[in-house]
Amino acid sequence: MIDRRRALGAGAIAASWTWPARAAAPTRAPAGPGLLTVAGAVSRSNRGPFDPALDQLMVKHNTRFDNAWVLDAAMLAALPAVAIEPTLEYDGKPHKLSGPLLGAVLGAAGVAANAPVTLTLRALDGYAVGVSLADAQRYRMIVATTLDGAPMAIGGLGPLWAVYDADRLADFKDKPLKQRFAFCPWGLYFIDVKAG
Repeated sequence: MIDRRRALGAGAIAASWTWPARAAAPTRAPAGPGLLTVAGAVSRSNRGPFDPALDQLMVKHNTRFDNAWVLDAAMLAALPAVAIEPTLEYDGKPHKLSGPLLGAVLGAAGVAANAPVTLTLRALDGYAVGVSLADAQRYRMIVATTLDGAPMAIGGLGPLWAVYDADRLADFKDKPLKQRFAFCPWGLYFIDVKAG
């Protein structure tokens, strides 16, 4: 069985960019390449519906939507950043991750903080996991954009990683290291928001 995390690295395109300085809260269409698409039960939209000809990764992952909110690096950087320092399963060492709270990212797409919704977090390699918004907020999940102060590249853990500080959460801190991050897809590119 191929380890999904190694498989992505083998076939991924190397990417690098500079994360922009903080700006105003996102209120527009992305100026740069879209890094994260939030679709489903969202009240804001800055892109059209799923396009089977041009949304090829989404075709492969059987993802469809009528409207969505897309964020680029500048839009993510405009949201207040939170830093966490969990021990990572890959090397058993603590690392500093930072980025906006997942709830703030969803709020930019028009999802109310108390909405009774379930999120499907999907990674570039197809890994998908469901978590309620209430649990994501309780875990203080972030959409990490940096690891130890540097942007994360495709082929590594980035460019985005939905993650929490497992070392400090009662639900995870006593689990074996390899079992702490099941709700944390790295290479995050799509969030499907479902009511109920």
